[in-house]
This record gives sequence, structure tokens and C-alpha cells, in this order.
Amino acid sequence: MKKVTLLLIVTTLVIFSACTSTEENVQPNEVTPEIMAKIEALGFNTKDFPVHLHDGNLVVENDIVFRLDQLDFMSSRSQFATEEHYSTDNLVTGLPRTINVYVSTSFPQKYFDAVDAANARYNAENLTLTFQRVGNSNLADISFTPSPWWYRFYGILGSAGFPTAAGDPYNEILLTRAYYDNVTDLGALTTTIAHEMGHCIGFRHTDYMDRSFSCGGATDNEGASDIGANLIPGTPSSPEVGSWMLACSDGTNRPFTSGDVTALNYLY
Repeated sequence: MKKVTLLLIVTTLVIFSACTSTEENVQPNEVTPEIMAKIEALGFNTKDFPVHLHDGNLVVENDIVFRLDQLDFMSSRSQFATEEHYSTDNLVTGLPRTINVYVSTSFPQKYFDAVDAANARYNAENLTLTFQRVGNSNLADISFTPSPWWYRFYGILGSAGFPTAAGDPYNEILLTRAYYDNVTDLGALTTTIAHEMGHCIGFRHTDYMDRSFSCGGATDNEGASDIGANLIPGTPSSPEVGSWMLACSDGTNRPFTSGDVTALNYLY
């Protein structure tokens, strides 16, 4: 079956809509060669995925976000992954721990349903992390929020970050409603949400060593990483079909595979 990446679909929509909005006729911030060199040193793929910079926020690989001023403070440890599943250096600590997840009321009901389903997927594995949805943003460890307008302008579907050095999950997941409002498959939306939550608790893209596995024509691998690409013992030695943390989505529902379960249980 021929794969069509979500990015290509959204990019087409963005090009059309950008012509009708004066707000979106804004030039992106400059990503200097120095910034690019630092991002590449962290092991992120800059060949197949453009790097975006806006108001001090960097978006790499089209779904990972961090502040520009974090570049010089990332971990100096480095490993090159030769197995599928791997984690960042920073993980969530204080286990066992309950992670409170808040969904902005700006989202329609299906987003709430998908977050509940994603929470249930994680909780069914009896991890030392338990996820629950809360109705008060002040209580949240992770908040789901509509992405800013410039995500749509750049063709970014959503983003999340990695755990903090203090052992807390990344606190915000942004989703682009211009795309996901049109997704009718609740399982597919649940998978996207679980994927971004995976980043928040320390998982990187699982086909690290061979991105062409899920990204089709994208063949540039992520390379050695200073942010952490730590091998998870017991996971497959080659990319696993259907893993929830594959770099590129095929738009289908992807519950946890056996390798995913091994990785989750090893870390948490």
C-alpha cells in the first residue's frame, strides 16, 4: 500500500490557506548555521525535516519542541542507537507517580475522548506512572493546547518536548486543530496523543537507526545524540511494524506492540 505522509497533506492545505491570511504572511525567524550545527550535534534529523524557529521556540523533526536557549545546556552524554527503542537521558522521577493531564476546553469532545483512551493505554500496562485527566490546568503535569497559528503556516501537526533535568514530564503538548479536527478515526488520534505523551516521558522516535522504515523517502538517520539515545534492553534489534513512537505516522491506529510494552516496562 502506498504511504502518503500527513506532512505532505497538511503542507498542501497550508500553502492554500496562507494566501488568504494576512496574519500568516510572516517571515520565519532565521535559523543560523550555528544553530543548525548545534541541533545536528544533538542528533536530530535536519535533512528530511526543516527546523523552525519562532519567538525563541525551536521545532525539530516536526514534533519536538524546545527553547533556543536550551541548546547550550543539553546533556553531553552520547550514544548511537543500534536497537529500536531508546530514551533520553532525562526521565520522569519520583516513582510511583501520577501524571495529571489537562485538555484545553478550546478542543471539541473527541480530543477529550482520545486523551482518555491514551491514558487508558498507558494505565493498562501497570506502570509506575499513572495517567489521569484533570479539569483544572493549575493541577496539570501535561497540558494539551491548540497550537499557535504559525504551526499551521509551517505545516507542523503537533509537538512535545522531553522531561526536565528535575525529573518532571514535559508540560505541554500542542496539536494543530486545522488538521486534527478533520481526523475521524479516534484510534488514530489516540495514537498521535500517546506518541506525544511518549516524548514527554522520555521516549525518542523508535526507528532511530533507519528512519526510512516509517518515513518512506526520508533516509537520513538521526545519528549520535547529545540529548540522550539510550538503548532499552530487550527491545527489537530492527524496526518494529506499528510501534507507537515511529518517526512518521501512516495515519492509522497503533496500540502498543510487544516491543513497546517491553520498553515502557523497562523504564517505568
